Amino acid sequence: MKEILFIRNNIEKWKAIEALVDNINSVMPDRLADAYTDLTSDLAFAQTHYPTSRITIYLNNLSSALHNEIYRNKREKWKRMITFWTQEVPDVMWKERRLLFLSFAIFMISVLIGIVSTLGDESFPRLILGDGYMDQTLENIAQGKPMGIYGSEEEGIMFIGITLNNVMVSFYTFVTGVLTSFMPGYSLFQNGVMVGCFDTFFYQHGLLSECLLTTMLHGTLELSSIVVAGAAGLAMGNGWLFPGTYSRLVSFQRGAKRGMKIIVGTIPLFIVAGFIESFVTRHTEINNYVRLSIILLSFAFVVFYFIYLPYKRNKYELSSRETKG
Repeated sequence: MKEILFIRNNIEKWKAIEALVDNINSVMPDRLADAYTDLTSDLAFAQTHYPTSRITIYLNNLSSALHNEIYRNKREKWKRMITFWTQEVPDVMWKERRLLFLSFAIFMISVLIGIVSTLGDESFPRLILGDGYMDQTLENIAQGKPMGIYGSEEEGIMFIGITLNNVMVSFYTFVTGVLTSFMPGYSLFQNGVMVGCFDTFFYQHGLLSECLLTTMLHGTLELSSIVVAGAAGLAMGNGWLFPGTYSRLVSFQRGAKRGMKIIVGTIPLFIVAGFIESFVTRHTEINNYVRLSIILLSFAFVVFYFIYLPYKRNKYELSSRETKG
């Protein structure tokens, strides 16, 4: 085949491959594999029939560029596993720090409502927690095992069930942002009232300290993650409600993307919280100082990861704005 005919027959394909190289991150892996196979086949043909031609040099350079992009992208995927949690999640938490504070405020106000409602009406916990749970808890208190409900199930099964349930609760809180910011707020309200009601019930039975030392072993990470999930839902809902200079659809997509990063970032915390609740919380005989140490370490991690690290990574941006102001 004459060189000019070879070029004419394949030039459009090579141009398309150049476009793939420029947009490597948006191309499906199968498409890249097919393109690389076709390109190396053309290069082998050119090296055989036109070894000194400029088209051979061009195909060699294009093949090298595609090869480098494919394997660079592969390495980045592994690196992304680390940078996602060490950089991307803290950065998006910084962008949504006001929503994190709002989520925390909604949750704490809801806890207060649960406390006041339970103090005002002793039957209120049954409405929130259910008769079955309340009857079993009262029976455990009578037997001298107020936190006995945490040891009523086999550890492994309990771990899987609790972790899946907590992750589903967080995703529910996030996904309700599709229905505007009010629904994530309502989800936070429900969880907050439940916590306030639960703790006040044990306070009324003189067991508040035992309740907090037991439940906050896992609850520090679990409840913090729910508050963070609330911020994710508010981010998506606000994208829909307050598009700003973007179209409503684009603003919603941007909010959903930020919210999804936040949600995925909480999954390891739910796993750890589920492990603690299933394998550690049940052992109420553990020394109180040990339990308190676990709670404080969990709290320190939450503050570091969701507040201090985002600030540390973005404090230059904050100081620059203050200087300009």
